[in-house]
Amino acid sequence: MTTRSGRFQIVAFAVAFLLLAAAERDAQAQNEWVNALRQGGYVIVFRHGATHQDQADTDPLNPKNLAQQRQLNDTGKAKAKEIGEAFRKLRIPVGQVQSSAFNRAVETGTLMNLGEVTASSDFSEGGLVVTPIENNRRAQALRKVAATVPPAGTNIVVVTHKPNILDAFGKEWFDVREGEASVFQPGGGGYKLIVRVQADEWSKLAQAAPN
Repeated sequence: MTTRSGRFQIVAFAVAFLLLAAAERDAQAQNEWVNALRQGGYVIVFRHGATHQDQADTDPLNPKNLAQQRQLNDTGKAKAKEIGEAFRKLRIPVGQVQSSAFNRAVETGTLMNLGEVTASSDFSEGGLVVTPIENNRRAQALRKVAATVPPAGTNIVVVTHKPNILDAFGKEWFDVREGEASVFQPGGGGYKLIVRVQADEWSKLAQAAPN
C-alpha cells in the first residue's frame, strides 16, 4: 500500500521528469533554429530597441529632425550592442541591414554593428500622419522583404516599429516588445514565422554556445 508521502514523492518525480523533458525539447529546438540561421536564408525583423518613454515624435514627417523624436535609452543601446555581439559569437551571417528612417531604428541597427545600415521610409512608422494607402504600402514592403530569399549563406536584418509589424503580420504581434526579433523563413513567394526572440535572449544563447 502506497503511503501519502510515497504518492507525493511519485508525483514530484513525475513533475520533475516532465519539466526536464520540456527543457531538453526547448534546448533542442533552440539549437535547431540557431544552426539554421548559421546557414543563412532567413529574414530577421526587429522592433527597435528600448526607448525613453517620456519622449514622443513631434515632427513625424521629418525623420531627420532628431531632436523631436523618441530615442533609444541606455538599455536599448546596450541591448543592441549585446545582440550584435551574440550574432558574431553564434556565427550568424548577415548580408543586409535595413531600417526605418527614424533614428531609434537606425541607431539600433548601427549599434548591432552587423553591416552598413540602409534606411528607408518603407520601414518607417507612419501612424496617423500618413494616409491609409501609405501605411498599407509600408506593410506590403515589410511583407515583401520577409518573403525575399537572401543571397546564399546570409540573412537579412530589418529594424522597424510596432505599428509596421502589426500592419504587416497581424494581431498576433500586438505584444511585440522593444528589441524583439521575429525570424522568418522566406520561400515560395511567401514566408513562415520560425521563432520570436526577446532582446535579452540572444546573449543567453551566445553564452550557452560552445566556444
